[in-house]
Amino acid sequence: MSNNKIAIFSVDSGKKEELIDITGPVREVISASGVSGGVCHVFIPHTTAGVTINENADPDVRLDIIKGLGTIVPENEDYRHCEGNSPAHIKASIMGSSIQVMIEQARPLLGTWQGIYLCEFDGPRSRKVYVKIIRDQ
Repeated sequence: MSNNKIAIFSVDSGKKEELIDITGPVREVISASGVSGGVCHVFIPHTTAGVTINENADPDVRLDIIKGLGTIVPENEDYRHCEGNSPAHIKASIMGSSIQVMIEQARPLLGTWQGIYLCEFDGPRSRKVYVKIIRDQ
């Protein structure tokens, strides 16, 4: 992958709401880029899904995040959006559609317990993940 290309991969969710670990595929994109130092941008081009960096050791953290977001954004409010998925749009906005992670020694510079997660809020669906690598000058 050249320095100016965007890598795209797909992720299939299996539940209405889940956090899916995409650290491995992002590492593969970084490795394929040949970049040893720089920045990796991860972008989710969907309005009912997001991306975050969080703990990857205890899967209960992912469940707690979903539970917490459900408390903040309840399913059964008087939302006006006609498709019925307003909570998914709000949760995706809270999580955000992109993250950046530094690249050092051809690997994402993540903490010991960190992983990169696609946040699905309106599944199950097939989602795209865009990754762009920027090489240090």
